[in-house]
Amino acid sequence: MGLEQKIMADMKDAMKAKDEAALRGLRAIKAAIIIAKTSEGAGGELKEEDETKLLQKLVKQRRDSLEIFQKQNRPDLAQKEQEEIAIIEKFLPKQMTEEELKAGLSAIIAEVGATSPADMGKVMGAATKQFAGKADGKAISAAVKELLAK
Repeated sequence: MGLEQKIMADMKDAMKAKDEAALRGLRAIKAAIIIAKTSEGAGGELKEEDETKLLQKLVKQRRDSLEIFQKQNRPDLAQKEQEEIAIIEKFLPKQMTEEELKAGLSAIIAEVGATSPADMGKVMGAATKQFAGKADGKAISAAVKELLAK
């Protein structure tokens, strides 16, 4: 079952349960899928890695909004963003823990022969490909900086 079918099934359940928060998040995913499928060059189909990128983008947008709402002291809007993040994250692959990420990055650093912060570009290139969908770009970047600074 593809992502779109899962979303549609979950939307039906959310409508029956009158779960507004879930419905908001699911509708956002569905809208993003439709936009991606109808964009130029998409061919009307999304590959699994494209779906993952799309979901990550939606979560990142909501996290950015959440940060802004918290700074502006708007708990009502921040709550809505948190609810939508929780719904969207259900469809993402399990995220790596900090320890798993650092272990994987240590292996990549040894593989590419990075020794200083100047080699961060080499490590980030390999790491973002290897950990696509499993770790956030900011988390990867922070961990690489920390490991190369030693």
